[in-house]
Amino acid sequence: MDVDVVVIGAGLAGLVTARDLIRSGLDVAVLEARTRVGGRVLNRVLSDGTVVEIGGQWVGPTQDRLESLAAELGVATFPTFDDGENVLVVRGRQRRYRGAIPRLPRHVLADLGQAQLRLDRMARHVPLEAPWSAPRAKTWDGQTVDTWIRRRMRTRQGRDMFRLGVASVFAAEAAELSLLDFLFTSHSGGLLDRLFNVAGGAQERRFAGGSQVLAEALATRLGQSVQLGCPVRGIRHDSESVTAHADGGVLVRARRGVVSIPPALAARVIYDPPLPAGRDQLTQRTPMGSVIKVMAAYDEPFWRADGLTGQATSDRGPVRLTFDNSPPSGSPGVLLGFMEGDEARQAGRWTEGRRRQAVLECFARAFGPRAGAAREYVEMDWSDEEWTRGCYGAHLPPGTWTQFGPALREPCGRLHWAGTETATVWAGYMDGAVRSGERVAAEVAAALRDQG
Repeated sequence: MDVDVVVIGAGLAGLVTARDLIRSGLDVAVLEARTRVGGRVLNRVLSDGTVVEIGGQWVGPTQDRLESLAAELGVATFPTFDDGENVLVVRGRQRRYRGAIPRLPRHVLADLGQAQLRLDRMARHVPLEAPWSAPRAKTWDGQTVDTWIRRRMRTRQGRDMFRLGVASVFAAEAAELSLLDFLFTSHSGGLLDRLFNVAGGAQERRFAGGSQVLAEALATRLGQSVQLGCPVRGIRHDSESVTAHADGGVLVRARRGVVSIPPALAARVIYDPPLPAGRDQLTQRTPMGSVIKVMAAYDEPFWRADGLTGQATSDRGPVRLTFDNSPPSGSPGVLLGFMEGDEARQAGRWTEGRRRQAVLECFARAFGPRAGAAREYVEMDWSDEEWTRGCYGAHLPPGTWTQFGPALREPCGRLHWAGTETATVWAGYMDGAVRSGERVAAEVAAALRDQG
């Protein structure tokens, strides 16, 4: 078929791109490899009909574009359960506390506090449009987050807690991640408190019906513009057109193309002619995070009767972060856990039965024996998902921002780039995906007006 713009990927970024281009009066085709829409947002229905989110799920303050999309589509939100005390498990012992700050020794809290103050101050100096131009960009990009932690933090427990915080945002270890990328992401989301917290933070609210309803509602509005089960294997591009070659003999020729899949997956497409060296080198340096998202269902959220929020942090894995993921009705009770970074990679080699046992043991350490007797268990290993190969998003190892950063968003002729990794605000989050779609749609529409 012949269209004005072909969009590769029907996640939030690709669908928003198509929505805005169609509003501009352009003819658009969206090609999606999966047999569903949503990309890294995905619902799962439990045996009793309860919907849970096994992909991205939360929305919080300043995520204005995601909230605007939900309002447009008529999707309501509800608060993440946050009433009661949180749990900290250290050396197998449960400690309860209120608010965002766990009950730790004063010298450890002081260590964490000064680290956060320093990093917040540094992050404010990273320009969101061009992180590579920060005054100390080369110094920060020349080291990992773990290098900074070991040099600047004085307590072992403080270092371990901060490493856990890094893994919770990136699904990668602090030793894998450029300090500049960490600072950029922190600034992009409104600094560390907003990234880490539930109340007032990125985990504040959820979407009624599960987050995938946003993508499904968008796709319904786009109708036949969205083609599922069409993995794009090759893209031919020249000074006049872009042609996408997908499985099943699907061939779409367009005046412009938008690639809205993660850089690591975009690198697997065969481009004719090959992309510029800078762009190709960038995609060789954008690994995806490693995460297994798990949930256990119970007849009721029994932890609430014990005065607990369902939120737990543990010094022992494989699940080190837990949330209450029960539906708004409060029944059934659902505990959500994350295996991230090294923990996910190790657990990914186990059988599902072994993972289930390990997960329920983690839940029981935090919430007591009843948490070990779930009536249902679900999991999603995003590293094993064919058309994602990792979550939550891409992270940049040392040297990547300063050497190849401009290639992240810079068009290659008639090819443009979208996806949450290309966002300047809330990069790596659903809100960032929406923003990237709005940005690239405006960029493509302007290019078509100016150059044809």
